[in-house]
Amino acid sequence: MLRPGDRDDTVVIRTAPPTRRWMLAGLATAAGMGAGVLMWRPWAPRPIPVSIANFAEILADQPHSIHVFRFAANKRVLVLDFASLHEQGLMLNRAAAFLERAGFPHDRVVSEPELEAGIRKSGDEPDTFYYGHDYRAGDLVRFFDAALASRVALTEQERWLGRLVQQEGWTRPAAIGALISIPQLGANSTVDLAARETILRHELSHGEYFTNPRYAAYVRRFWDEVLRPEECDLFRRYLSAQDYDAANEELMMNEMQAYLMFTRDRRFFDPNALGIAPDRLQSLRFQFYDGMPAGWVKDATTNPAGDLL
Repeated sequence: MLRPGDRDDTVVIRTAPPTRRWMLAGLATAAGMGAGVLMWRPWAPRPIPVSIANFAEILADQPHSIHVFRFAANKRVLVLDFASLHEQGLMLNRAAAFLERAGFPHDRVVSEPELEAGIRKSGDEPDTFYYGHDYRAGDLVRFFDAALASRVALTEQERWLGRLVQQEGWTRPAAIGALISIPQLGANSTVDLAARETILRHELSHGEYFTNPRYAAYVRRFWDEVLRPEECDLFRRYLSAQDYDAANEELMMNEMQAYLMFTRDRRFFDPNALGIAPDRLQSLRFQFYDGMPAGWVKDATTNPAGDLL
C-alpha cells in the first residue's frame, strides 16, 4: 500500500498555504467521520521518486506498486505505471467521473458509494472503468478544489496523488503539465504487451495535447477545418457510446486525435464502429500526419497507415 505518512487519529489543522489545503481538508473530513487516517505532514513531506524514461523503457517496466516516470521526449508529462488496475482505479476513477465521464456530475465530486453505483449502472466494473487515464495539470487541481468544496473524504490513493500534484508545482497559476497512467503487463487477461503498448501510445498523445500548445492548436484546426461536420458527429456518437461526455467539445477533439492516430488495437478502437469509410479514414490519417507540427510525436510516427509511435 502507498502510505503518504504516519498513522494518527488526531488531526491538527494549522494555517497552511493554498497549495496544501486539499490534503488537510481531506484528512479533517475523514477524521470528522471517526475514521483513523494517514496523517500527511506538509512541513516534512517525503518526496515521491520520479525517474526519466523513454517510450521503450516505460513499456518494459514491471512495477511492484507504482512507478512515476517523466517522459523523456516531453518532460512535462508524468506517467504513472500501476501494478494493478484496482490501485489505478482507486486513485483516478473519481477524477475521471468528475472531469470527463457522462452520467456523473461535473460541478461536484461524488462520494465513493456514488462512484461505484454510477460505474456499475453503466455496465462497467471499478477496476476496468478506464484502462488508462489522462489529465491536464490544471484539471487535477480543479478536481481537488471541487473535492474540498464537495466535502468528500479523499482516499489514501487520492491523497498521494495530491502530494504529487503539489510536488510538481502544478498548483501554481498557469502551470503546464499532464499526468497519464497505464496498467502493468498482465494486470488482467486483456493487458498483454500489445494492449499495454496501445494504451501507452494513446495516453501519451493526450499528454502532448495537454502540454504542447502548437499540437493542441493543430488538433483544433483539424477538427474544425479538415473533418467534415458529419465526421465530427460520427466521432461524437462513437465517443458518446464509450460514455465520454459528448457535450465537452475539447474532450471530443482530444479523443479524436488519440483514436484516429494512436489506437490501432481493435480491442480498444474498431474503425468500422466509427462509420467513416476505410479509404476516407486512411486519407484523414495521412492528412493529419502531413500537417503535424515538428516534434517528437511526428518524428515517432513513421507510418500513418500502420503502427505509430
